[in-house]
Amino acid sequence: MANHVSALKRARQTEKRTAVNRASRSRFRSSLRALREALQKGDAKAAGEQYRSTVSVIDKGVQKGVLHANTASRYKSRLSARVKALAAK
Repeated sequence: MANHVSALKRARQTEKRTAVNRASRSRFRSSLRALREALQKGDAKAAGEQYRSTVSVIDKGVQKGVLHANTASRYKSRLSARVKALAAK
């Protein structure tokens, strides 16, 4: 356990930051799961709506520093391709 005042403060800040990051990561994964389920069902309209909300969550994750920008871009690109393929059927 930390003994110095500055180290104690740093420990408190880390706990708060960890909680924020965990919540953001959880929101991202839940949204991703919902989109994948919509794609699995084959409902193009629901998948399109879920895609828009998922992209929003991904972009917020990048802003918060939970996801790297290139990782987010890769996710969005692959998900977009799957949604377009479903809509084309």
